[in-house]
Amino acid sequence: MAASVWKGYISFGLVSVPVRLYAAARESHVSFNQIHSECGSRIKQQIVCPRCDRPVERGELSKGYEVDKDTYVTVTNEELKTLDSANSDIMGIEQFVRLSDVDPLYFQTSYYTAAEEPGRKAYSLLFRSMQQMQLAAIARVTMHSREQVVLIRPYDKGLVLHTLYYASEVREVAEYGRDTETPVVPQEIALAEQFIQQLTGPFNAEKYKDSYRERVLEMIEKKREGSVPVAAGPVRKLAPVIDLMDALKKSLAEQGKLPGKLPAAKALNAKEMTGRKKPVQMEKRAPAKARSSKTG
Repeated sequence: MAASVWKGYISFGLVSVPVRLYAAARESHVSFNQIHSECGSRIKQQIVCPRCDRPVERGELSKGYEVDKDTYVTVTNEELKTLDSANSDIMGIEQFVRLSDVDPLYFQTSYYTAAEEPGRKAYSLLFRSMQQMQLAAIARVTMHSREQVVLIRPYDKGLVLHTLYYASEVREVAEYGRDTETPVVPQEIALAEQFIQQLTGPFNAEKYKDSYRERVLEMIEKKREGSVPVAAGPVRKLAPVIDLMDALKKSLAEQGKLPGKLPAAKALNAKEMTGRKKPVQMEKRAPAKARSSKTG
C-alpha cells in the first residue's frame, strides 16, 4: 500500500471531504554512489564546521537565515511551527477556474487524491460536477511546513492535485522572447505548418521511454559480466539553418510529401504572428525575481 503524504479535508462551502494525498509521479534515473577509486570503497560525507575545524553531529545543527554577509538569524523548528496555519489539515477551495486559464509554467508537483470512507459520496459529487463543467479548483493547503497554492482537477476516475509556484517564484529571463521579433514570410509559415501537421497526433505517454537509462543499465550489466563497452558513434553536429525554405522543403520531402503552390512572400512581424488570444495566467507575473528561499 502506498504511503500518503498528507491527510485532511477538501472543503467547499459547508461540504468537507476527508482525503489523503499520494505522490502521482516520481523521477526514475540511474543513481551512482561515490567510490574511492584506489580501494573501491564507498566514501562517507561529513558535515564540517570551518571555524571549529571539526565534524559536526546532526544534533548540533540549527537553521539560520543570512541577513548580512556571514551574519545569520537562527530559528528553531518549534518557532516555525507556530507560524503554521491553525487549519493545516483543511484544504479550502477558494475559486473554480478553467484549466486552460492556468499556464502549465506554474505547475510544480502532482498528487493523487483518494477519499476516506465517510467522504466518498461528497468526493464523487465534487469530481462529477467539476468534470461535467470542465473546471478546476484553486485551493490553499499547508504541506511540508509550507503554505501551498494548489490546483485540483478531474483526471481519469478521480481528482488529482498539482502544487503551483507563486507568481514571485516564476522567474523572468531578459533573453527570453526576443527571438520571435525576427520577420518571417507566409511561404515559410505554410511549409512549417505542413511539416507540423504531418507530425501531429494524440499524445501517448507509453510511446516515450528513457532510452538513456536503458543504455546505462545495459552498459553496467556488460561491465559486470566482464565485457568492454562499445563506444558510441560520432555525434552529428547541427549548424544554424541558412536557407530556411530549402530546409523546410527537404524536411517535407523526407516525410514523403512535397508542398504545392505557395502564396507570394510577404514579411510578417512578431505582432502579426501572435494575434491569437493567449491563455490567462493564474496571477499577474511579478517583476524579475529569483525563486524565494524555502525554509526546511
